[in-house]
Amino acid sequence: MPVDLFGANEQSAVEVDLDRWLDLARKVLADQGITEGAELSVLFVDEPTIAELNEQFLGKTGPTDVLSFPIEDDLDTSGRSPDQGGSGPGTEAMVEPQLLLGDVVICPTIAERNATDHGHDAAAETALLVVHGILHLLGFDHEVEAEAEVMEALERRLLTAHYDPTWAAAHPS
Repeated sequence: MPVDLFGANEQSAVEVDLDRWLDLARKVLADQGITEGAELSVLFVDEPTIAELNEQFLGKTGPTDVLSFPIEDDLDTSGRSPDQGGSGPGTEAMVEPQLLLGDVVICPTIAERNATDHGHDAAAETALLVVHGILHLLGFDHEVEAEAEVMEALERRLLTAHYDPTWAAAHPS
């Protein structure tokens, strides 16, 4: 079962090439060993929507550039659900359950504004946000300096490999 990627552009202020960003997401997931049996959504929203999500889920006021909402962490995997397999009759025909990674929510207007501050164009900023959001879903974080260094190094490597071969040279740590 391949990776299921879903994309939606729910804003109209900035043109978004969904296919481009879903392709990047697929490459990042494959690079991280996720090539099948997973589901991920990448959503592009306006400032009021991301501000509302930011306040509702993080308790922060105002819009932000990217939010990640992992799903698998919230699942209770204790016990046995019918689709989790087991030792009963007919289990050989059962299919592995889908890994529900979650949602990456990006605000393109914030990305455009931040791009200038980060020294690149809006597309490069969006690429960074796609990668950054996915890494959060995969368990990476940047709250502690050591973890931030690991996450940023991985972002540079992934962006160099799957977005722009000059990324690391243009964005040293």
